Amino acid sequence: MIKHIVVWKLAATDDSAKAEATEEIRAVLTPLVDVIEGLRTLTVHANEAYFDMNWDVVLLSEFDSFEALAEYQVHPQHVAAAAVVHSHTTQRAGVDIEV
Repeated sequence: MIKHIVVWKLAATDDSAKAEATEEIRAVLTPLVDVIEGLRTLTVHANEAYFDMNWDVVLLSEFDSFEALAEYQVHPQHVAAAAVVHSHTTQRAGVDIEV
């Protein structure tokens, strides 16, 4: 199993706008579990502590294989969702591990 973890810094600066951006990111990404083969789980969460030094949003997902992760990256619905994510974010970091 592959764990795909991504964190983002949001462009929004106030709490209300950050919450709205997080909800929109969650809304476009979580349905992909039912669409993309090999994607087992996907959740999106807002940071809840150490706001001055932590990232704002995290995506936690699990894939059957690195091949499934690669297919997810180019899937048209993920590409469309990623465009929405990019419209709300200024920075991204990710980690992919096999467990």
